[in-house]
Amino acid sequence: MSLIKCTDVTLSYENRIVVHDLTFEVNEGDFLCIVGENGSGKSTLVKALLSLKNISGGKIEFGDGLKKNEIGYLPQQTGAQKDFPASVWEVVLSGCLNKSRTHPFYSPEQKQRASANINKLGLSGLEKQGYRELSGGQQQRVLLARALCAAEKILLLDEPTAGLDPNVTEEFYNLIKQINKDGMTIVMVSHDTARAIECATHILHLHNTPVFFGKKEDYKNNHAYMGNFTP
Repeated sequence: MSLIKCTDVTLSYENRIVVHDLTFEVNEGDFLCIVGENGSGKSTLVKALLSLKNISGGKIEFGDGLKKNEIGYLPQQTGAQKDFPASVWEVVLSGCLNKSRTHPFYSPEQKQRASANINKLGLSGLEKQGYRELSGGQQQRVLLARALCAAEKILLLDEPTAGLDPNVTEEFYNLIKQINKDGMTIVMVSHDTARAIECATHILHLHNTPVFFGKKEDYKNNHAYMGNFTP
């Protein structure tokens, strides 16, 4: 079932069109990887899907009862975020904020959800640890746990392995693959084309117009899309 459907979408950045005639859909259980060169509109598209940025044309539709506040989002991490003065528990639990707008306190169910995601991502025992005291890989897992607290059906990840060393990157990809196998739909932006493709079920390759959208097997079989990547 389609969760997100984009039809003839045009995206602009700083008054310049970066993507036009973009049509694709994300179905339940998909792992869509968005690839392309710098400036091709990848992060702009993610912000549009989150309604953080208006589109210049076309339409974006949500299906299967998906609400905007039910999308989990892991943005690119900034230097300021890495030094955030909060505990692991506080950061993860804050992912439930969108579900607590009419209540001043977190519910027992939300606290249980946060605890379950901490366990799922191997963070048990670190709940009282300061977020800024963690390694880069641990911080990303905390932010992923936070995004899972917000997500009902879909996770959007924007360059989630940027700045991580190869071993930690591999561990993080394995976590994301398992989350997808457990039933969560994934949309991920990545510069690590070769590795990201191995995780994905579908590829969206952007370059002003969508160069390719389809199954990863078809993408891997067409070297014109893939540049120097060799499967």
